[in-house]
Amino acid sequence: MDISSIQPKVDAADIPLEKLAGNTSLTEEEKMGEVGRQFEAVLLRQILSEAQKPTFKSKYTDDSTASSIYRDMTVKQLADSMSRAGGLGLARTLNTQLTKQLTGQ
Repeated sequence: MDISSIQPKVDAADIPLEKLAGNTSLTEEEKMGEVGRQFEAVLLRQILSEAQKPTFKSKYTDDSTASSIYRDMTVKQLADSMSRAGGLGLARTLNTQLTKQLTGQ
């Protein structure tokens, strides 16, 4: 009985980063690709959160806790979407460099 055909395909994006390296159902290329994508998302989060800080304080800028949480959630989702789209290209470049180091080329 072949059980491997019954089990669904595991997506690297669904696995937490701390458990990614120990997962045996993913290839090394999939693991490196996801690590590069998540690294790119972290950098994008930092850039986007700095870009959203208002330069001038006024009565129209909301500095409440709820507003701050909403901004953080928005920045996280936007950064993740941008990194999944691959428009920045940092994850691809990082993946290429890591592959070269692993293969010894």
